[in-house]
Amino acid sequence: MSNTAYATRTPLNGVDVATLFATLDAVKGQNEIAKFQFRATNTWQTGTHSQSRIHGFYGAGQELTHTHETVLDADHPVVLTGADKAPTPVEFLLHAIASCLTAGIANIASARGVELTKVSSTVEGDIDLLGILGLSDGSVRNGYQELRVTFHIEGDADDETLRGIVEQSRRRSAVYDALTNPTPVSVSVVTG
Repeated sequence: MSNTAYATRTPLNGVDVATLFATLDAVKGQNEIAKFQFRATNTWQTGTHSQSRIHGFYGAGQELTHTHETVLDADHPVVLTGADKAPTPVEFLLHAIASCLTAGIANIASARGVELTKVSSTVEGDIDLLGILGLSDGSVRNGYQELRVTFHIEGDADDETLRGIVEQSRRRSAVYDALTNPTPVSVSVVTG
């Protein structure tokens, strides 16, 4: 089905398919509008508790804001010297990979004309604290040793098509890419 044929379709899976294809066409015509910069500010609260705020970002050639500011707290559990006021920072990565893949699945299924009836996932991540605590000889990494994402997906397509939708979402996921490929991270410090 051509992109033009989708322009007359009603939303599918909660995705405005016409807008999805209009966005794809706009970016094809003006590659520079594809450059985005997302931002978060974080403030230490006490102990291992901090709070991040996400509101403004740059995209489509302009400064933009989300409809609502999002406030996210992070902490460590009591067993890891925290007050357990919120999930740990590494647990947010589990949410990030699951939600990124799920959003991709919804968009890809909608673009392919597949109606979804259920999408759920479980994400598990293994960490060995010997790395984080500096108690390893260097052979134990600080971060996750492995992440496992298991999807349960149902819709009006055969199993092969549904598996293909999940696979395409994995191939296009920004979070999957950031977690599986080295991403340069610079840290600068301003004192006083």
